[in-house]
Amino acid sequence: MFDTHAHYDSNAFNDDRHDLLASLPNQGVSLIVNPGCDVETSQKAVSYAAQYPHVYAAVGIHPSDCGDCTIADLDTIAALAKADKVVAIGEIGLDFYWKDNAPRDVQEDFFCRQIELAHSLDLPIIVHDREAHGATMDVLGRYNDVSGVLHCFSGSPEMAKWLLDHGYYLGFDGPITYKNAIKAKEVIAITPLERIVIETDSPYLTPVPFRGKRNDSSKLVYVAETIAQWKRISTEEVIAITRDNGKRLFKMEG
Repeated sequence: MFDTHAHYDSNAFNDDRHDLLASLPNQGVSLIVNPGCDVETSQKAVSYAAQYPHVYAAVGIHPSDCGDCTIADLDTIAALAKADKVVAIGEIGLDFYWKDNAPRDVQEDFFCRQIELAHSLDLPIIVHDREAHGATMDVLGRYNDVSGVLHCFSGSPEMAKWLLDHGYYLGFDGPITYKNAIKAKEVIAITPLERIVIETDSPYLTPVPFRGKRNDSSKLVYVAETIAQWKRISTEEVIAITRDNGKRLFKMEG
């Protein structure tokens, strides 16, 4: 399996990070991308990628973390993006859910600057979009030469079609295993398998039957199983196809 989005820099893994990361290849996890959310976590992501053969990094400033950031921080992200095994700029985007986060204009400025960085380095972007669907499409629509993945996609089938038409992949996580995942089922029905990647967002968004506990990449199989049921194919096919999709998205085919 390829977990295309997991935050092993989280404090939730402080007690067993090394043992857990080292054990994942034996639990069916062949590849992981760890995105950063600020300078510190981006640095950690790069260090994990250097330490573990199956771990790759993305670097970026999350919309929830950009309020106190500076242009110097963006310069640091740009330098980190040139490190070995950095495969994307992310996690970047817009988050209008938390009202006390950075102002919308600041979020959009950092989003645009990091998209431009990705374009200059020929890297895909990992996009966070929470209750900002229209604004996210407005920003992405300005950049025709950049593509990537909408992490933990929560939009409508209409938004999904727009993103697919613009070359984006859609990432799906533990919430698709929840009973109320009606919209996700509609989105997956119209999304070609070749444009789906699977994620855990560890330590968050733990799938059923472990909801409420800490998530990790070994639980990705429950996301794959749900997609397999909805697409009426085998779990093994979903795992193989999404692994290839992730490698294509992050330009790791070689």
